[in-house]
Amino acid sequence: MDRESGYNNLIVSEEEAKALVEEGWHSADLHLHTLFSYDVLPVPSLHPEALYRKAIDMGMGYVTFTDHDTIRAHQVLGERVGLVSGVEMKIRDLDLVGHTIHVNVYDLDGEEFQELAAIAKVDADLKAFVAFLERRGLPFVYNHPFWFEPGERPNLRSIPEVVKLFPVMEHNMHRVEMKNRFAMTVARRYGKGLVAATDSHSGAVGKVRTLAKGETFREYFGNIAAGRSRIVAHDLTVQDLIDELNGWIELIFNLEGTRLDVSDFSTGFSHLDRLVRTLASERIRRRPGVYQAFERLARKISNTGIPASIYLNMENSIIPQIEDFMMAKLL
Repeated sequence: MDRESGYNNLIVSEEEAKALVEEGWHSADLHLHTLFSYDVLPVPSLHPEALYRKAIDMGMGYVTFTDHDTIRAHQVLGERVGLVSGVEMKIRDLDLVGHTIHVNVYDLDGEEFQELAAIAKVDADLKAFVAFLERRGLPFVYNHPFWFEPGERPNLRSIPEVVKLFPVMEHNMHRVEMKNRFAMTVARRYGKGLVAATDSHSGAVGKVRTLAKGETFREYFGNIAAGRSRIVAHDLTVQDLIDELNGWIELIFNLEGTRLDVSDFSTGFSHLDRLVRTLASERIRRRPGVYQAFERLARKISNTGIPASIYLNMENSIIPQIEDFMMAKLL
């Protein structure tokens, strides 16, 4: 199968994905967060053990957790069937890029993680970071290339040069359709592999996933990089965001009597962070009447779709700039 035909048939249905697994292909959700990420609720259902079991029960051929700048989930789990170490690392190379980018790295050990962390935080040198990955033969992915840290001014002109450094790009379930379409266009333009991943912070394992052959993870990833893969894909909608926020609310309110420490929880969106901290407050939770009123209010606000619409508007606000850039530079 050549790369062009691979792109033409890249996205498959659930039924087609099931047939591929029956033929011996392996599936994986290559971007998942556990309670060891700072922007994940610290609840039992998001512990790595629970998420690993959930992924295995779903038939995932490989399981990996990509918490923000930590491999704690894998240190806790140790050796498991199908488990592949992973981490999502951010690096802000102001000279080459101009804004922060996120990179998923897989199949690394503790020493390699520490060396990468030093390059990212101290040197802030993307080329040195990638050179280390290539020397060690570590699989890595350019995550959500058209998402930018809150408050940062993106340098769109740097993206083609960044893409050239990566073997694989990401189609991210938590990004809007246009951003994922742009990511696919860039991947095709530069001959890069593509993965589909949930980037879930709430336990939605495997809603999207990547399929390829490979009896080892390295072989599996090599087939993805070569374009010999398929994806089950989904783009962010208002209903997805409503469901996720309701899921967070349910997680919190199902833990009556359990202390919920959200002191380190931060999504980067102040209104959402404030809501979560209010719901988790011991002062509120010790007062059943007030607590129930807050639960009803939180669900009512969530179900209006207003918080979801605000987030989508933020996601879409940069689309005209990206579209102009794509038309001028890539299309």
